[in-house]
Amino acid sequence: MGNDVVENAGQNAGKTASRDEAKELSAFAAARRVAAQYLYPYRWHILTAVAANIVVGAVGPALPFLLQQTIDLLFVADPSTDLKIDVPFADSGLTEDMSFGSSMDVLPYIAGAAALIMVVRAFATYISNIFMATMSQNMIAALQRNLFQKLVWSDLGWVQQTHSGRFISIFLNDVTRLESAMSQTIVNMTRHLIMLVGLLAYMIYLDWLLTILATCVGPLIVVFLRRIGKRTRKATTKNLNETATLSSLISEALKGIRVVKAYGQESHETDRAQATILKVLEHRMKAVRARAAASPLTEAFSGLGFAAVIYYAGYQGGTGAMTSGEFMGFGSALLLAYQPLKAVANQGTVMQEGAAAASRIFPVLDEKAEIADMPGAAPLKVSSGEIRFENVSFHYRDGTEALHAVDIDVPHGKTVALVGPSGAGKSTILNLVPRFYDASHGRVLIDGQHVRDVTLSSLRDASALVTQEPFLFDDTIRANIAYGVPDTSQEAIEAAARAAAAHEFILALKDGYDTVVGEGGLKLSGGQRQRIAIARAMLKNAPILLLDEATSSLDTASEQQVQEALSTLMKGRTTLVIAHRLSTIMHADRIYVIDGGRVLEQGTHSELLAKGGLYAELYQTQFAQDDGGETQTPADVPLKGTEQAAAGE
Repeated sequence: MGNDVVENAGQNAGKTASRDEAKELSAFAAARRVAAQYLYPYRWHILTAVAANIVVGAVGPALPFLLQQTIDLLFVADPSTDLKIDVPFADSGLTEDMSFGSSMDVLPYIAGAAALIMVVRAFATYISNIFMATMSQNMIAALQRNLFQKLVWSDLGWVQQTHSGRFISIFLNDVTRLESAMSQTIVNMTRHLIMLVGLLAYMIYLDWLLTILATCVGPLIVVFLRRIGKRTRKATTKNLNETATLSSLISEALKGIRVVKAYGQESHETDRAQATILKVLEHRMKAVRARAAASPLTEAFSGLGFAAVIYYAGYQGGTGAMTSGEFMGFGSALLLAYQPLKAVANQGTVMQEGAAAASRIFPVLDEKAEIADMPGAAPLKVSSGEIRFENVSFHYRDGTEALHAVDIDVPHGKTVALVGPSGAGKSTILNLVPRFYDASHGRVLIDGQHVRDVTLSSLRDASALVTQEPFLFDDTIRANIAYGVPDTSQEAIEAAARAAAAHEFILALKDGYDTVVGEGGLKLSGGQRQRIAIARAMLKNAPILLLDEATSSLDTASEQQVQEALSTLMKGRTTLVIAHRLSTIMHADRIYVIDGGRVLEQGTHSELLAKGGLYAELYQTQFAQDDGGETQTPADVPLKGTEQAAAGE
């Protein structure tokens, strides 16, 4: 697009609320939305993983029980005596005695039970990990797919208000952070919670008072971890924002590397990146310190509880109220409970990190497109392709007026040119035709049909666009020319390339039409890129042509070839042209002079020269430059002489 609309749209739209300032979501609201939209389709995977986690959590408490029985029966009891093992929580609801011969007879059973438990636990863990990975990776893919779809279907003005690097950061960093939080939540609230409950139940079975002493510090741990969670969310949010800024800097440095080197600004750009990297590091370390404090706090408070356990258990053991096996079983259960306790207690921190990421993702997904099909929109019916602007005004989001009461007629099969100084509003006018923007007031009509009343797809199918700065995809020349008409034949592609004076230079390339043009077409010259873009527009064969300084990047020889091709293409088509080089539009059927968002003059080239207004001034200035001398003012070049020069061209 022309610089005027792009710069103005970016500046004005940038004054609106950014994605980083979006309303924060609560952890519960974020989890509920993710579950409803992105986890529900994989509910069977999740249920399978949950079932496996339940198995992992349920068999965990059996290990301390086996340790207790091993010590009491094999190290303390007389090996020659008959044994009876009390199995906790048996079918009777209390205990059930299992009789064996001697302590040595029970050894294979205990060892076999331990082996079976570990095998079952390992298999269940594997099943859980596989199904959780399937769910989480599909969740990432779905989020990224929806984000990309939102971007390509969103309004041009909205996309321009945020740097592309920030969108990339959301795609890569925020989505992964949200997925990690949800995965950890499922594991924490199933595997770890069930294991914790099972271990606590076993500890209560052994000694309920000892269990209270061991867990009395739990509320303190929860209180401190809640405070840590809030700090973590704040640090995570700032970290994500600064990471997005870093992505933007990297993107700009790569795109503008020639400018950076040409002006010797390598050190300046390095300093900018260094400052942002230090901010990322600062906020990342705040989040790391907040998360790192969770484990020591849990350990410290758990240590108090463990000290109480040792004291009380020692007293109980000294009085004979607790056996060595029961003490070891209780102690091992308490130690095994540490990891799931830490995971469950740290769940709030995990959720806050996920909520911070969700607060940046969902505002993008929720952005409503203003440029969309109206209710009852019908396909555009193009009979002649006549374009009419009726009293059209346009304001940016901050209220700045770009166009005021513009009336322009582009008759069927005619070429109408828009000229004027940079920033006058020419590209804004052109962008209203395919509804890249909507007029704030007035109507834009194509064959008498308001562009707002027709479908976007049919409207944009009716026009072909060539911009001042052509964009090529990192694909082959063939694919770039056929972009928008993917099923076309090679013959049609070559015919379009010939018409755009591109066929010869394409064949001169090593791989011809299969040459990959590189990022943005950087492997080609500016003129070559422009001719590929023109060939793409020619192949579309639309009834309306929109040319935004389409020959500005061409040398004199190429420009002459392309102008001849464009003249052939424009015959019988409605063409709206923007040009700074007035020599390219001298033969337009009508010329509108735009300045300050208003139509100042209109007429043919000769009529506008005769008026001696802004057009004549622009033409005289350009004529003096093209003549090889110093730029001359209108007073230096009399209007009569200019007309004679024009007549002689």
